[in-house]
Amino acid sequence: METKRRVLVKLSGEILAGEAGTGIDSRALGRVADELREGHEEGVEIAVVIGGGNLIRGTAVAGEELDRTTADSMGMLATVINALALQDSLEHRGLATRVLSAIEMRMLAEPYIRRRAVRHLEKGRIVILAAGTGHPYFTTDTAAVLRSIEIGAHLLLKATKVDGVFTEDPELNPMAERFDTLHYREAIDRRLDVMDQTAFTMGMEHRLPLVVFNVTVPGNLARALKGETVGTLVEV
Repeated sequence: METKRRVLVKLSGEILAGEAGTGIDSRALGRVADELREGHEEGVEIAVVIGGGNLIRGTAVAGEELDRTTADSMGMLATVINALALQDSLEHRGLATRVLSAIEMRMLAEPYIRRRAVRHLEKGRIVILAAGTGHPYFTTDTAAVLRSIEIGAHLLLKATKVDGVFTEDPELNPMAERFDTLHYREAIDRRLDVMDQTAFTMGMEHRLPLVVFNVTVPGNLARALKGETVGTLVEV
């Protein structure tokens, strides 16, 4: 039997904020859900790791009044809020979904169990993975790479606000050039800011193909899910 293509989407919370920059914008949420549905209708098994930066970012609020561990825990809870919003939006479009949380909260989500996540994917459900790794000091980038490896994803899509990986920050240098393809080792040697080093090193060690692309461009997420060329492909 032919194995279906399995993709994990790392979606930053800021994408759900739309032009407001904070909170959850219904139009931004709906567009993401529409494009996930389009990819799902092509037979792709889809898992999503979602961030919480549109609501709260642990590293930003940690300080004299808040311990980093507490702040990161608050950030992980924010990802659960986003996951529930995305679940509702997808289910309004007739899609079966499951939210699995690394922090146990049975009234809202199933606990994350690798075998359970894989089984949901095999049954055609979109799986939304919330609460990061369940531990402070680890980013949702790390959670995305870890979950990709655990569930046997063929590809990790990092949905951002930039068109891919550039030689320099394109906002600081408009002459910066975008890579179409890039090797993990070259990105490390050039000190390119693709994702945090823990996540990036883990992806390289497990030979996980990674696509970095601009999800704010309408249609890009659906195209990336279908395997079309979008953004920058990072591979070993």
